[in-house]
Amino acid sequence: MSPSVNYPDRSAFSAKDTVEYIWNGLGLPKESLQSLRLSGDELCLPSSFKIADLAQASIGISALLAAQIHALRNVSPTPVVTVPRRHAVIEYKSERLYTLNGQPPLSTWGPLSGLYKSLDGYVRVHDSFSNHHYGVKALLGCAPDADRPDVESKVATWRSEDLESAAFDANIVISALRNYKEWDVHPQASAISNFPILLRKIGDAPVGLPQEMRTENADKSLRGLRVIEFSRVIAAPLSGRTLAAHGADVLWVTSPNLPDLPVLDRDTGRGKRTIQIDLKTEDGSKELSQLLEGAHVVIQGYRPGSLASRGLSPDALAQRFSHRGIICANLSAYGPAGPWADKRGFDSLVQTCSGMNISEAEHFGAGEPARPMPCQALDHTAGYFLASGIEAALYKQATEGGSWQVDVSLAGVMKYLRSLGQFEGRNDFHAQDYKCAADVPEEYLETKPTAFGEMTAVRHSASIQGVEIGWDFMPKPLGSDHKKWL
Repeated sequence: MSPSVNYPDRSAFSAKDTVEYIWNGLGLPKESLQSLRLSGDELCLPSSFKIADLAQASIGISALLAAQIHALRNVSPTPVVTVPRRHAVIEYKSERLYTLNGQPPLSTWGPLSGLYKSLDGYVRVHDSFSNHHYGVKALLGCAPDADRPDVESKVATWRSEDLESAAFDANIVISALRNYKEWDVHPQASAISNFPILLRKIGDAPVGLPQEMRTENADKSLRGLRVIEFSRVIAAPLSGRTLAAHGADVLWVTSPNLPDLPVLDRDTGRGKRTIQIDLKTEDGSKELSQLLEGAHVVIQGYRPGSLASRGLSPDALAQRFSHRGIICANLSAYGPAGPWADKRGFDSLVQTCSGMNISEAEHFGAGEPARPMPCQALDHTAGYFLASGIEAALYKQATEGGSWQVDVSLAGVMKYLRSLGQFEGRNDFHAQDYKCAADVPEEYLETKPTAFGEMTAVRHSASIQGVEIGWDFMPKPLGSDHKKWL
């Protein structure tokens, strides 16, 4: 058993304090912090966790970095960035708050998803993808057509951590429910960094922005930046969506061999072009290699090591592109170190295994064994942090040169959010929630045509004075675009 983890005490931090802490930790120009305006002080979302602070801060950092790069391109002062608190919180639920042809999105949770009583506690099952759905049944010895009561009866015979370990081995996702004390002595807990955005130089390369960005008076901060995104679900796709809002050309690469989640893709696909490549084929490998020749950033949100096994590790890419540099950004569940570094995981499962669900339930005080947060706060924060890390790497590439690696994890976000402390008692559970588009003030929404019909969705909550922000492309079927850069 590992020694218990000591969490930094950031309970006095405001959203502004978080921005300053991370900005300074990334080694960015301190004077630019004066350009950020975080407006509003409302209580937002029913939770004991300080989600509103983190929403406003993470979106603020990503937008301030975009403004920083705009200033660098134009040799001008950093323009003023504004992020209203309520709008930021609403954007943290964007995948639940859109309509398509007037209809709200369906639930993304699989029929088996949720909390189950085990022999010695509880576990949470995640089966949004079909392979995980049938994998859970196979692991438990259930028939393919088994229903939820069948699964409940099987789970009840397992110890929680034994089932969690067996699920890891079977490449499916089930987490044991732990409290803080139990998590803090877990070996993975001590392997998670106290700083939520890990940035390191991984190779030498010339100083300067990419050639395609060396123009003044661009309409958007990141216009000309070319991004290849390998991702699914929420966090990694959100990072690409954020970069796209600031003008990056984001090519979202999906596989014809993997299931998708259309409900989420409609929201997180905004701003991107979409292509499909089968990396298991020689033609697919050649297509990707050709695209990499023009890429400045590679985002990957798949299981750690999956792209590296195909010769696409950050170190291999840095060596290949040492003549110009490249940025490699990784989103993982549990971080790049520790016994769970190579494990799959999702927001809801990290909340479960790390003690957050139990602590939320204890603060609510209704006797529940576990209570999830009212939004996928770990996913959303990780997405904006990953975008921020990419922008910070781009700034350093422009001013110091080199190839850079960015690592952000859901568990790292969990650790940071926990360090902010929790509200006492139940008062904050009376804050307003936003459960459908009708709950959202009209000024936070935009309506645009898509390949699937008219879409009304949450627009980006940050603004940069004198610079455009927004999405140039709207959702379309996967694989709709040409496999080439704009």
